[in-house]
Amino acid sequence: MFHIHIRRLNSIPHLCKLHFLLSQPTIIETVRLNRLHWFGHIQRMEKNRIPKGVLYMNLGTRLRGRPRNRWQDGVREDGRTVGGEGWQEKVHNREEWKKLLRTARSHQILHMPKE
Repeated sequence: MFHIHIRRLNSIPHLCKLHFLLSQPTIIETVRLNRLHWFGHIQRMEKNRIPKGVLYMNLGTRLRGRPRNRWQDGVREDGRTVGGEGWQEKVHNREEWKKLLRTARSHQILHMPKE
């Protein structure tokens, strides 16, 4: 088993860079967290606001074949991953929603790509 003390890690430049890279969120995680952050913002808006109306508008029929995932489908899946089944009720409490997103970011809950 290979063991390095933390003091020694900082003295080895390439291991220090590796530690920094591993602690940074991936692009996928960043996009998914920002999408949830924006969803919370939109959900707390009043019903007559334009962004909320655009989010829920129906643009017409879809093409034949397997339907593409919509933005809302990705948000729903990410929300379940981060907050469990009752995640949509947490959106309306701003402090609780922020705490949920901070927890997801610090524990890297969304770091795995979707299958």
